[in-house]
Amino acid sequence: MSNSEAAIRVICILAMNTLNLMAILEKEGNGFASLCPEVDVASQGRTVEEALANLKEAVELFLECAAPEEIQQRYKTELFVARFQTSFA
Repeated sequence: MSNSEAAIRVICILAMNTLNLMAILEKEGNGFASLCPEVDVASQGRTVEEALANLKEAVELFLECAAPEEIQQRYKTELFVARFQTSFA
């Protein structure tokens, strides 16, 4: 994808004002860590619900404040989550 195509994609993303994004949450100590891999933004909270709400707020702030070039650089449209089995000694 050329730079101009990527820039147009970011402009379209920002114009939509709505994105469906992924959240990955992990138990960490007494709380939960949360990550939005599409834009590489993370947060945390005491509960799953709080971690998710904090992540949503962090992503919204990022999208509102970041330069279009940074959003273009970070935004990933093709993410895949898969499970696999492995053996170890």
